Amino acid sequence: MASCETGQDANRNDDCRLAAASLNIDQFWQKTLEGYREPQLIIVDGSTSTRCGTASNATGPFYCPPEETVYVDPTFFALLREQFDTTAGPLAQLYVLAHEYGHHVQNLIGVMEQHPNNGTGPASNGVRTELQADCFAGAWVADAGDQLDEAGTPYLEPPTTQQITDALGAAASVGDDHIQAESGGVVNPESWTHGSSDQRQRWFEAGRAGGVNACDTFAVPAGSL
Repeated sequence: MASCETGQDANRNDDCRLAAASLNIDQFWQKTLEGYREPQLIIVDGSTSTRCGTASNATGPFYCPPEETVYVDPTFFALLREQFDTTAGPLAQLYVLAHEYGHHVQNLIGVMEQHPNNGTGPASNGVRTELQADCFAGAWVADAGDQLDEAGTPYLEPPTTQQITDALGAAASVGDDHIQAESGGVVNPESWTHGSSDQRQRWFEAGRAGGVNACDTFAVPAGSL
């Protein structure tokens, strides 16, 4: 982005922060995954049509596999704060972005083809896919301070305890059980598509502690998810 030139720009502006973080995430996956190719990142202003449906702050950030594109409307983070009682600070925003890049990695390595949608439920392929993307995001966060820009400056300072707490709060806020409870509905695990708040936090932390190799959610028994 033409208006995103410095780290100060990234600190002040959500769009610039996401654009800068995409470089960091790409660098992580380039060294982690042989044959990695960068997805396109589109910052949405309002709404836009995609091959996977309309992208807007209402739909939230998402990855469109046939386009190999991540769509993010930064105003989604304001909705996250208002609707789900989370601060949605800088690291929380980057967790959300890294999660979507995790879906791109899954597309590249064949996870989506090997484990197609088999319906809803607490141990469904959909939930396992989402939890693995959370784990990939955690692995990136643990490594983010080691990624350097062209000048040799780290893209990110090592996350503080409060920033990690904030990222975990964002993970919890988009758990299926939390969303169902907040909307006044019954918490029904058989309808889950993304996993519970506890699961999303645990898999994020699994990736942060153990790296990408700790993220095989498809090898875990249902009771251990």
